[in-house]
Parts: sequence; structure tokens; C-alpha cells
Amino acid sequence: MNRHNMVETVGSQYHESNIEGGEWSYVKDAGDMATLTAKLGGETPERFKLDIRFADSDDTGDYAVLIETKQNFRDEDAEQLRAYIEEEYALHRGTKIIAILANTNDDRIRAWKSEVDGEHLLPDETVLDSMEHYKKLFSVERQNDREKVMRNTYALNELLHRKDIDERNRSQFVGTCLLFIKSEVEKYGHGGRITDEMKKKLQERWSEFTPTQIRSAIGEVLEGLLDGSKNKELKVKLLQRDVLNDQKVKALTQEEWIEVLTDILMNIYRYIDADSSEGQDILNLFFITFNKYVGKADKNQAFTPDHITDFMCQVVDVTFKDVVLDECCGSGSFLVQAMVKELADARRGHTEVQFKELADEIKQKHIFGIENEEKAYGLATTNMLIHGDGNSNVEFGSCFDKQKFIVDAKPTVMLMNPPYNAKPRTIPDRYKTDWTASEKNGKSDPTKGMVFVKYLSDIAKEEGWDGVRLAVLLPMAAAIGTKERVGGIKERLLQDNTLEAVFTLPPDIFYPGAAVQAVCMVFTLNRSHYETDGVTPRKQTFFGFYKDDGFIKKKNLGRVEQFNDEGQSNWKQIQEKWLDLYKNKKVEAGYSAMCEVKGKEEWVAEAYMETDYMLLTETDFLNTTNNYLAYLMKEGQVYES
Repeated sequence: MNRHNMVETVGSQYHESNIEGGEWSYVKDAGDMATLTAKLGGETPERFKLDIRFADSDDTGDYAVLIETKQNFRDEDAEQLRAYIEEEYALHRGTKIIAILANTNDDRIRAWKSEVDGEHLLPDETVLDSMEHYKKLFSVERQNDREKVMRNTYALNELLHRKDIDERNRSQFVGTCLLFIKSEVEKYGHGGRITDEMKKKLQERWSEFTPTQIRSAIGEVLEGLLDGSKNKELKVKLLQRDVLNDQKVKALTQEEWIEVLTDILMNIYRYIDADSSEGQDILNLFFITFNKYVGKADKNQAFTPDHITDFMCQVVDVTFKDVVLDECCGSGSFLVQAMVKELADARRGHTEVQFKELADEIKQKHIFGIENEEKAYGLATTNMLIHGDGNSNVEFGSCFDKQKFIVDAKPTVMLMNPPYNAKPRTIPDRYKTDWTASEKNGKSDPTKGMVFVKYLSDIAKEEGWDGVRLAVLLPMAAAIGTKERVGGIKERLLQDNTLEAVFTLPPDIFYPGAAVQAVCMVFTLNRSHYETDGVTPRKQTFFGFYKDDGFIKKKNLGRVEQFNDEGQSNWKQIQEKWLDLYKNKKVEAGYSAMCEVKGKEEWVAEAYMETDYMLLTETDFLNTTNNYLAYLMKEGQVYES
């Protein structure tokens, strides 16, 4: 990008120059070299002519954007930019600085905030943007602080426990309160900045309401957000039933309402910038913290943990161009995680104006879900509203009745955690033609959830979709099952689709909900696993033994993320290794294997990988022995005496 276009992009009204060529001399700014040297503590600068400088001031402070241009910048050019920052600070104390290296041969840039070093690098700033955009990066009151949000979330949970808010309704309750607070801040706040002055102003406003009026005001905000939304009447009905008309919520006094709303305002919402992808991610984590096990009548069904949905989105490489479907979306965790990934991907390489256009398209046209259970459907509605998607494409009903909806969506990525023990009567007859009478009249789906995968596979084949990526959580029984009911449907799946990978996940990922051992299967739909002979696998499948994610179980908190002495997430490091092994198809003892498999074979890493005996413990031995014994009993090969 040439210099003229750079000036126009950031804003010509903010461009300042004091020497020829539109450049900025810090010597001239200081008056002379001696003065600049003195301001720098006695060190005479070698570099003092900056290519382009922008400046602006308002009631939030003074701002400067410093751009040094090169035909093709190199790492060592950052030293020159670092010198200009020191001079800027020396002459304009307190200025908030964005420093940028920019190419004139192409549009590539590298940007830093406040200081030029690794800690202050802005990796998401990949294209030049406006002064207004750069000023927003300094909005102190709305900086993302994941650690504070999570610590305060646990404290909020304790507060709601003392207020006797039912834990099964807490996720929905805090979600609706957050939406109300967001609306209040937008209407009565000072430019969205959350300060003690704003807190006092809102508390005074809320103190004029009775508890009934507070609930009514929250209801009005929700109805407004749902204008134009599909199934609005049902969504409003569920929100009223599960939150606003709940007896324990109705029992809250005015003082209790103000206490709860203030806590969410100052200790949660204050530390989330919902306009950023990181903020969206924190919002999701906040919401599902209250949602460890909510709204599912079947103990074998539970909502997928946030870090697992994140991992699965990365496994299938979700980008801003993808259309994502979850046919059993529960509280919408997969949908939100996919949306967060798409928004983050869309931000890179686009200006703020371009990003906003893409963001609207992503929220309205890229995210599709179906949920059959009312409580979970209400949660999904709230979850999507929190993330700014008031007209989300989430349908209520059985996925088996929504084929047209799925076809019209034309998904490129499918993510799901289907019911593992669905009632046979809810499954279409065409999938039960070879079931026995006892299976048809039984209590649970004998395919262990595989029928939901087969349903999507059939649609992809009928529609001629090529290369749709599917990641699905299923019970271990679906992976190791080799007999006709499970093994048969696995074989039929491979006739039409490629099994790319199977990951054995931690045994307690759904704690404190379901106690089922889960695996993640990854398919490429409508591309046969076999050669033209229908027998020989075209490629090897990756198997990951991913049973340690660095989380530990804590009473009343579920599984909790752990951090090392430097404050770094153990999970982030583990996830990086998991993804590296899979994407580079690395075989490592104790972690992974590559093998050609067929339908009536076991689809688990344990069956194919080499064991790293240095990692084994007595507990591992006992657990493996017990799991194998349980499997033999299930298969009818041994019997209890």
C-alpha cells in the first residue's frame, strides 16, 4: 500500500507532519537535538524522522499511531520503530501509542500496542485500519480478562446459591440478566464505559423498580431482542417459564435483584469486550460454567465442555467461509464456539468495517442448529442472544423431521454430540428395518448414537455434497462395537464416508453430568473410505489416545482448568500437542497411531498404538482391566456369577 492510501485509511484528518514529504521529525517537535537528547535522558537518537504520524485527543486521552514504511519490512526494522516510541513518550507523556511497520510493496503490516516487543504484539491486526479502530484497543473499562471473569463467575455461582436460585436454572438466569445489563449500559451508560459512576447511576435507576417491574423490564428486553426471530413465541414462552416466572426468581427482593445485577455488571460484564473474538469466547465460557449438566432428562446425555468444542472446531478447521450445523445442539455450545472461530478468522485480514459486514453474514447465514428438548432449546436461545445473534437459525424439533432445513442450510461443517440412548420410537423406521423386535421396543438406541451420523451421511449422499467435514462425540461403545448392530452401521458409514480420525477423550469430560466414556470421530462425508472394490481402505485413520486434558475434578465446580507456575494453561499446551499430532499425522507411543480399519473393527487408539510403559500407573492398570471386563460382559462373553 502506498503512503497516500495509508493516510486515507487511518484518516487524513489525523495525519500530522512537520517536515517535507509528510514525515514527522522528533527533533523539530522538541525544538532542537539538544532538547530531544535531554528528554531522552541524555542519549542522542540515531533515528528521529518517522514516516507517518497520526494524532487525536478526546476526553479519554491522547492517541498516536506511528507508521514506519518499508518496501518489505524485516524483524530487525522493529528496532527503528522502538526508537520512535521512546521519542513519542519523551515528548508526549501519557500518549497511547499504536506502532506499525507497513509494506509499500503489498498490504502486509505488523502492529504493536504501547511497546514494541513480543508481549505487546497485536497478532490479529493484519491490515491497516482507521484511527477510531485503534483508539478502541485502549478501552480500559472493557478489556478482556479471562482469569477475573472465571474467578468472579465462581463467586457469582455461590451468590446465586445463597439466593436459592435453582442450579438447573442458573445458566438461563445469568444469561438473561447479562442481556438486560447489556441493554441498560447501552441506554444509560457513558459511551459503554463501565465505571463506579455508571454503577451508582444504574443502581439508583433499579432502586426505583419493584421486583415485578425488574422482571418485566428484563422480559421486554428479551422480547425486543427476539423480534424477527424464528419461533419467537415459543422462545419467549420458555424464557418466561424457566426464568422470569420461576418461583425462586419471583421471590427475589429489590435489594437482592440490585445485588445480583451489580455483581454481574462490575465483576463479569466489565471484563468482557463482546466486540472481540476473545470476548465472545469468554462469554461462552461464562455461560456454560453454570451449565455443567442442565435440562437433559437422560443421564447419558450432557452438554459438551467448552474446551472440547474448541478442540473439535480446530480439528475440522472452521473458517469464516464455513456454514456450520449441529443437528442436536443442546445449549448451543458447538454453534457458539464455531461462531467465535469464524468471527476470529474473519477479523484477520479485514478492516473493522469489512469485519462488521462479515460478522453479520456469519451470525445470520452460517450457524444452524436443531434441538428437540425444550429446556435445552431455551438455553440455546439465550446463548445465541448473548453472542449477538438475535435471529439465529436454531429450530425446535427432532432433527429427523428437519431434513429440508438441513438441506437448505447446505452445511460445510457438522459438529454434534447426539443422544447416546435415544428412544427407539423417535428414530425413523427406515433405520430400523433390520432391528429385532426387542431393539425396536427397547429403552434406548442400539446403535449408540451412530444413527444420527448415518442420517447426516444419507443427506450428504442424496444432495451430492462433497467433502463436508463432520466431528461427532459418541460413547466408547460405538467405537469398540464390532457386532452387527453397531459394527453393521459403522461398515455402512464407511461405504459412503471416510473415517479420518478417532480420539479417545478423558473418561470424565461430562462430569458432574453423564459418566459415559466418550470418543470424538471425524469423518469426511460423501467420500468412500474404500477403494472402488469396496473392501480396501483408501487411507489410514489417525487414532489419538487423548485421555489427559489437564483438567481436574472439583466438588461443586465440575472439571476445572489448571495452570502452571507461570500462569499458563496446561490445557492450551496439551491441545497444541493433540492438534500437532493429528494434523501432521505423527505416531507417538502412548499418544497416537495410524492404521487402516474397517467397519467391524475397533475404532480406538488403544487397539493400535504402542504403549509408553513409563507413563503407566497402578490406577491405569485397574481402570483398563475393569473397562475390559465391563466390555466382555456387555458383549455376552462373560457373565456375572
